[in-house]
Amino acid sequence: MTTKPLLTMRNICKGFPGVKALSDVDFTLRAGEIHSLLGENGAGKSTLIKVLTGVEKLDSGQIELNGQEIRTKSPKHSQELGISTVYQEVNLCANLSVAENIFIGREPKKNGMIDWKAINTRTKNLLKKLNINIDVTQTLGNYSVAIQQMVAIARALDVEAKVLILDEPTSSLDTAECEKLFGVMKQLRNEGMGIIFVTHFLDQVYAVSDRITILRNGELVGEFLAEKLPKIELIGKMIGKDYDTLSKTIKSSQNDKEAEKEIFLRADKASSIGNIKEFSLDIKKSEVLGLAGLLGSGRSETARVMFGADKVSSGEIVIKGEKVVLRNPLDAIKEGIAYCPEDRKTDAILGNLSIRENIIVALQAKYGLFKFIGRKEQEEIADRYIKLLDIKTPGREQLIKNLSGGNQQKVILARWLATNPDLLILDEPTRGIDIGTKAEIQKLVVKFADEGMAVVFISSEMDEMLRCCSRMAVFSEKEKLGELEGDEISEQEIMKMIAGGK
Repeated sequence: MTTKPLLTMRNICKGFPGVKALSDVDFTLRAGEIHSLLGENGAGKSTLIKVLTGVEKLDSGQIELNGQEIRTKSPKHSQELGISTVYQEVNLCANLSVAENIFIGREPKKNGMIDWKAINTRTKNLLKKLNINIDVTQTLGNYSVAIQQMVAIARALDVEAKVLILDEPTSSLDTAECEKLFGVMKQLRNEGMGIIFVTHFLDQVYAVSDRITILRNGELVGEFLAEKLPKIELIGKMIGKDYDTLSKTIKSSQNDKEAEKEIFLRADKASSIGNIKEFSLDIKKSEVLGLAGLLGSGRSETARVMFGADKVSSGEIVIKGEKVVLRNPLDAIKEGIAYCPEDRKTDAILGNLSIRENIIVALQAKYGLFKFIGRKEQEEIADRYIKLLDIKTPGREQLIKNLSGGNQQKVILARWLATNPDLLILDEPTRGIDIGTKAEIQKLVVKFADEGMAVVFISSEMDEMLRCCSRMAVFSEKEKLGELEGDEISEQEIMKMIAGGK
């Protein structure tokens, strides 16, 4: 690992109305290193990257690349300078082919025409680096989110970047795919590239990082060698408070008298063609039920069936003892079901609407067109949940797209709590958000169950599943394998069940 500075950012300041996003922040990236940029949501990580890549204009400060001062005017300009970014949410064109996505806007030409043979061949070779073997002429939307993420990374690699920014690149990848990505990252580091790695998975930080820079509340906490910063100290520096209380289990009275709990929803031999195989499942009030499994196991598909987003093709859904037909999500909302989806950017956030409007939209849908919620009541509802969930915002009229990822997630949670649901389905509610906010959401989940709500919880992070859930249904290959309850629940038992099949 070299000590030669490749990129330096000094005294970076950036403000937005009512918010000081960055205050005199320094950051140094060296050639041939993987440098993790960490901090809670709202710490300033995304803003620092946006300033570097020309998405936002800095207020003051200096940026140098290879010793030359630069001012990036746009993402395209930053790419031309050799700075390439892969963002947390995949930003590709699902209706174009894999190869077209990688070369869009810079297609190689031959005799004045686009050279499709060259495009397809180069795309295949790029994906081989990531150990991905797919038909590059197929429409990208035909492939999983995990494959789409790898395609986005391949596109970044092809522009011969000096600096590669990976913003939560592993959020949609399983363990094997993460290992492939880490192998590529190490290979690129050895070839002299500087990599900025933004992630909330601390084990991944220590798996690949040479250095760590920590931000908090828009200010620099410090830069550290990864090998000399113990994880517990790292967490303390990130959240600025004692982590001991967060590391304890937060399950409480939901474990008591499990068999006596009222069943709110029962899926009886239900299936959805192409989505989930036949499964039976009881969802009880006053408990947190976890849906466990690896990426693509059928967890999200099961949740979508219970919310009416995917059609039940056989079997039945029973709610409060009565058979129901959930033709669409509105039917489910009227039955007292709420659903925070996995992909908040695509399926949940209304970016150009305010926090107030985003919070009341599901409740208004539940009431229907002829029972309009007045402005004063909207404001009261929004203020109540901004306070309850501690949403960091200058006010209820702030556009949701201007919030950090964690605060956006809280707004979506507020949207569904406002409907006063009997069943709350949370699919990856803490993905891409900071440790402190994760702990807050986990505690809220258990609190809701203690107050009588039925909660379904899906997470790729096994430790938070173990902390929150009193019962788990385990899935693999679009099939429910079985259930674990109480003291039976452990990571070893879940993995053993997945490995052994039904």
